[in-house]
Amino acid sequence: MRRILETVAILACVLFVVGGGIWYYIAYAPAIPEETVLYVPSKASYRQVCDSLRKAGFVHDYRFDLVAKIRKYPYYVKPGRYILIKGASTSKVVDKLRSGAQDEVHLHFGRARSLRDLSAKIGRQIESDSAALMALFTQPVRLEAFSLFGAPLTYETALGCFMPNTYYIHWNTTPEKFLSRMIYEQENFWNDTRRAQADALKLTPMEVITLASIVELETNKNDEKADIASVYLNRLRRGIPLQADPTVKFAMGDPTLRRILKAHLKTDSPYNTYLYRGLPPGPICTPSAASVNAVLANKKTSYYYFCAREDFSGYHAFAATLSEHNSNARRYHRALNERKIR
Repeated sequence: MRRILETVAILACVLFVVGGGIWYYIAYAPAIPEETVLYVPSKASYRQVCDSLRKAGFVHDYRFDLVAKIRKYPYYVKPGRYILIKGASTSKVVDKLRSGAQDEVHLHFGRARSLRDLSAKIGRQIESDSAALMALFTQPVRLEAFSLFGAPLTYETALGCFMPNTYYIHWNTTPEKFLSRMIYEQENFWNDTRRAQADALKLTPMEVITLASIVELETNKNDEKADIASVYLNRLRRGIPLQADPTVKFAMGDPTLRRILKAHLKTDSPYNTYLYRGLPPGPICTPSAASVNAVLANKKTSYYYFCAREDFSGYHAFAATLSEHNSNARRYHRALNERKIR
């Protein structure tokens, strides 16, 4: 009897060791061969998660399925973007997915020339696609639920919510949450100092953003933005039409125009600053912080005109008088003709 008990004890130990080894292999041995980014869409089922893991190279489905069911993950599927590090065990994968500890997207966008352009840039980086974002921007009832600088958003002012930068955000962020986040970032940028500078210009923050959007499209040279801003500020103060070519392109819906012709200047739109005095109804792009700060700098100049330099350096020739400006413009147009740019 004693030998039988000893044998049973030995067998139990062997089974314990073997079972423990098997469980270690299933749950705790390295399971992810290479770093993997797993996307779990909103309303995804447990089976869809398993399919995504298989496509991502996680081939040991039985290991994942066993651990997941023991820990009841099929009942706690959470959407998001998850980075599964190389060598992570099945247990760690299940725990991460079950907890919803997703990894943020480094969402980046630069200059966008319209809400449609912006939606396309954002829709490539988060779960909400461009159509979902545009649906928010084009439905007044939904858009008016948000406000920026104390005023309800409109289609015309919505572009003013967005400051080009890199933001850390969840991949499954909804259009509404995304917009709320951008409003928070924009209003946080507008600290007391910037608001005081806008007041000194007798402009609202949205008007500053609108003017900055014109400056943004006039030059890529940060070191001359304050000069360009001064031209438009001088014109605003004297009630002279801004006559900004980028607003004509926006009014026509064609940002690719190389030359603005007389026929283009007749486009009837509140955005056409050749036909209508003052600022357009809203921003014509997402201006950078450098462009906003250039407007707020309120640089004092005598300039009322500018045009591109004939050397195509990207810089501009500034003028205080129309005759001086016409001389600069003739040189530039001569250079355009020599290069056969139409």
